[in-house]
Amino acid sequence: MKLTDISVAEPEKFPQMHAVKNCFIRGSVVRYVQLPADRVDTQLLQDASRKEAAAQSRK
Repeated sequence: MKLTDISVAEPEKFPQMHAVKNCFIRGSVVRYVQLPADRVDTQLLQDASRKEAAAQSRK
């Protein structure tokens, strides 16, 4: 997952993240990601999810 222009919800708990603005992260290390609803293309997300599910079922 690529994150751009990030902010930390609890900076006192994660001071090392203060200087980070963009990053790539593995999905297995993420607990919560808050995304603004108006910035999410739900149709694209659904299509990508369907493609990934179809690819996984073929394996």
